[in-house]
Amino acid sequence: MTNDFVIQRVAPQRLHDLRRRVLRNNDPAISVADPRDDEATAMHYAGLRNDEVVVSASLYPSTSPVRPELVTYQLRYMATDAAIQGLGFGRQVLQRAEADLRALGVEQLWANGRDTALGFYIALEWELVPGSEHLSPETQLPHTVIVKRLVK
Repeated sequence: MTNDFVIQRVAPQRLHDLRRRVLRNNDPAISVADPRDDEATAMHYAGLRNDEVVVSASLYPSTSPVRPELVTYQLRYMATDAAIQGLGFGRQVLQRAEADLRALGVEQLWANGRDTALGFYIALEWELVPGSEHLSPETQLPHTVIVKRLVK
């Protein structure tokens, strides 16, 4: 990896441009804010390359659709700029977030993963929830519920 890539916790607004470009077809009319963005327990990560946000990931405390008794966060708005997809930057951001969550005692992560990104998550040991395939109400794109145990 290059030395000019850093991962930082940031305010959610810093991620909005990348969220919109990658996840909402760059449509300025579509909101890329989550109602939980400004809650104290929300965590927002930026992967920065030359101080430009090229990876985003936001995490929120949430009840999981799988093993709801576990302390769980939901991953949302995982996005990597198209120009650097496949180079390992998204993996680095997600691994950093997972390590931080483990340190807080979080036991599990879950997300609605875009079907086109499922290979990325599977490579990082996420599991598909059978029968959870659906169209996202926000994007009308195929998604599948995915989960990852952070403590075995």
